[in-house]
Amino acid sequence: MFDTLLIANRGEIACRVIRSCRKLGITSIAVYSDADAGALHVRMADQAVRIGGPSPAESYLRIEAIVDAARTTGAQAIHPGYGFLSENPQFAEAVSAAGLVFIGPHPDSMRKMASKAEAKRLMAHHGVPVVPGYTGTKQDASHLAGEATKIGYPLMIKAAYGGGGKGMRIVTDAAGFAEALAAAQREATHAFGDPEVILERYLERPRHIEMQIFGDHHGHTIHLNERECSAQRRYQKVLEESPSPFVTPQLRAQMGEAAVAAARAVDYVGAGTVEFIVAADGRFYFMEMNTRLQVEHPVTEMTLDLDLVEMQLRVAAGAVLPTDLLTATPLAQGHAIEVRLYAEDPQQGFLPGSGRLTRLRLPVSSTHVRVDSGVEQGDMVSVHYDPMIAKLSVWDSDRERALSRLREALAECSIRGPKSNIAFLEQLVRHPVVVEGRIDTAYLDRALPEFLPADTPIPDHAVLAAACLALLDDAAQAATDTLPWAATDAWRIHGRDHQKLNLHCRDLAYEIEACGHDGHYAIRWGEQTRQVDGAHFDGSSLLLAMAGHTLRLPAWIDGTDIELHHAGQRYRFTRRPSYVFETAQTESADEVHAPMPGRIVLVKARAGDTVSKGDALLMMEAMKMELTLRAPRDGVIDHINATTGEFVEADTLLVRLS
Repeated sequence: MFDTLLIANRGEIACRVIRSCRKLGITSIAVYSDADAGALHVRMADQAVRIGGPSPAESYLRIEAIVDAARTTGAQAIHPGYGFLSENPQFAEAVSAAGLVFIGPHPDSMRKMASKAEAKRLMAHHGVPVVPGYTGTKQDASHLAGEATKIGYPLMIKAAYGGGGKGMRIVTDAAGFAEALAAAQREATHAFGDPEVILERYLERPRHIEMQIFGDHHGHTIHLNERECSAQRRYQKVLEESPSPFVTPQLRAQMGEAAVAAARAVDYVGAGTVEFIVAADGRFYFMEMNTRLQVEHPVTEMTLDLDLVEMQLRVAAGAVLPTDLLTATPLAQGHAIEVRLYAEDPQQGFLPGSGRLTRLRLPVSSTHVRVDSGVEQGDMVSVHYDPMIAKLSVWDSDRERALSRLREALAECSIRGPKSNIAFLEQLVRHPVVVEGRIDTAYLDRALPEFLPADTPIPDHAVLAAACLALLDDAAQAATDTLPWAATDAWRIHGRDHQKLNLHCRDLAYEIEACGHDGHYAIRWGEQTRQVDGAHFDGSSLLLAMAGHTLRLPAWIDGTDIELHHAGQRYRFTRRPSYVFETAQTESADEVHAPMPGRIVLVKARAGDTVSKGDALLMMEAMKMELTLRAPRDGVIDHINATTGEFVEADTLLVRLS
């Protein structure tokens, strides 16, 4: 086993590897960019080395800088994590050339899987089913259009290199092919440095099932069951689970056999994933192989009681895979589900966010709940990297109980700073297609409004709970002040008076009068009057006793910010002074500004052009996604302040209409 290991990555995967190193007594070395100088993985590691500027190209993608960091610190091996250089054969070769061990497959195995076109040809040769399509090297638009006609519509255009949903487009008819092809090639060039694409027949309403594979240096190759990843948005996984509610024991055996055949075809060593697209009738086809650990590996670990990172390290050090795994594929015990908490705004097309996490409350890890995060409260979500805040994984004896655990765990989460997708996830895990296990890969994109939080009426219990939280917080603050006039119980010589609260939620204002103290209140607003027989707040939940019954709600209060969770919905109240002067705010309909820092990838309009409201003016790439900026109204373009390839800061004026 290694004495010292360098992790060539950041965020939650770096923290994950550091924890496994601690378990095995291995000294961990982190690398960091200028943007990550104070990041959690740097604080957790035994040592840390700066490798460059804030962007990935200046730091986490610099092969020489990472290898030099390993040399100077005396590391014996490098773990690549996932993303960045994890599937880069040149990096693996550079690690080996430096006399270090690369925790992953051989570079030749990576190369065989790097191109989706080459991978499909290789898999077909080894008897692994592949989706019919075009994987040739002739890439001019007219030839590809001809091949698309042969395949038939609908079809999928995919970047031949890379993954993560980049460079992928579904085309429903010939009229839309040219534009979709150009967009896929452009995105593939920016993301992977190569515009080559492949064409595949598009399967209607398919499932996405992946098999965890593992190989060692002694010729053993196994699979460790499946994970279902059919809940996707724009080809990005949203929810993963194991075992799949769709897969039968017979289908699991068939897919496992195909996955092992795929791994053996490239002499695979270490942890990897073979991904399949599965039709409604159970026919499955090879999609791609990820030659690294996957983000969703915790659900496999939780159902099989394994540590896949520890297995990676042991296999890389020359150990044989565990005997019990070689003799039979282990049966999943119970059910595990994972979701990813992101700094993004679902109401604005899931626009990625950035900024300081002024509040980050996540569940406490236990037998049933696991939290993997690369940030803590007070940390920054950087504009330079993926905006994932944490992975939330749950386990229980069956799928129904696991879903219940996940709902409870999400209710315990609270994030302030950049906007998050928590409310979206809470809708997702209650939706019938998820509860009944029948979601397909395109369902979220077809029916996204079903998953966005609706502006339902604010229930009286939510208003009552917010008022009690404010009153209890006032009392707690006053208790720290020994001066008699600091008390907030409205005491008067002739008896206690009413206290007044001004609470706002969404666009509604609540003028509240409360009488009482120490958790016993009479509360009135509008035509409502409620008696609270006892209220208690323990810092994370509020207990209300009233009219012979009690109610417990997950809740938080920070100054004027109140958040609570009731009946599956999340409510945020803001406490304001009784008299507030609000200035009117207006938004210009004549200007288009950059919604966040990013790079301009395409300018589609020119000064003097006549445009209609909603016309695409330019496209920018930010935080791993491509954004289309559109005309805010009908008009004529007066000025464009953007050029292709330019990096712009947030709020930069890009287009002005005359």
